[in-house]
Amino acid sequence: MDNRMDEKDAELLRSRSRAAFDAQAPTYDESMQGDHAHRLYPHVLAEVARAVAGDPAPRLLDLGCGTGALAELALEVVPGARLSCVDLSPRMAEAARARLGGRADVLLCDAERLPFRDGSFDAAWCNDSFHHYPDPERAAFQAWRVLAPGGALVVGDAWQPAPARAIMNAWMPHSKGGDVRIYSEAEMRHILGTWFSDVSWRRGGSTACVVVARKGA
Repeated sequence: MDNRMDEKDAELLRSRSRAAFDAQAPTYDESMQGDHAHRLYPHVLAEVARAVAGDPAPRLLDLGCGTGALAELALEVVPGARLSCVDLSPRMAEAARARLGGRADVLLCDAERLPFRDGSFDAAWCNDSFHHYPDPERAAFQAWRVLAPGGALVVGDAWQPAPARAIMNAWMPHSKGGDVRIYSEAEMRHILGTWFSDVSWRRGGSTACVVVARKGA
């Protein structure tokens, strides 16, 4: 499976995502627009905590941090963590900085072009953002690259059974929100399994999935 697209088309999708989340930032935590992401928080937090259990000062990375609400909860669940956050939306990044203060570094950047050194983190997560990536293979590689050996990437994302997924994916190119594709279990395993040595997938409710990808030691 090859999900690569023309860079001009990819940049158009990024600009749509950026504009949509800039507009949503002031009300995202209270509005229906953030409901799907919020329902995934407990699932993602549990997997992140499990991934770094026993490490007194793990290095964590939030890919697509939004307003920083999930990152703030992660700091409570994993006390002592050193946290970095990235987001494509300037207004979301601004909201995250305001929420997290000096407790995390918040960078404005693309998850497909991470500015971190190899092996910089012990665990990373991507909550309700993966289906926005124009080049998911590149995003998977970047997450793998910045994780230390034995590190884990936790992905919480949208999911639908095959008939509904086909309809939604046919509509996605017309989305003003920069949505790219909802992936099947097999597709997620293929994308992440290109780099990660172990990939587990499970449902996270009726319209979501939770994937844990582990980097080889």
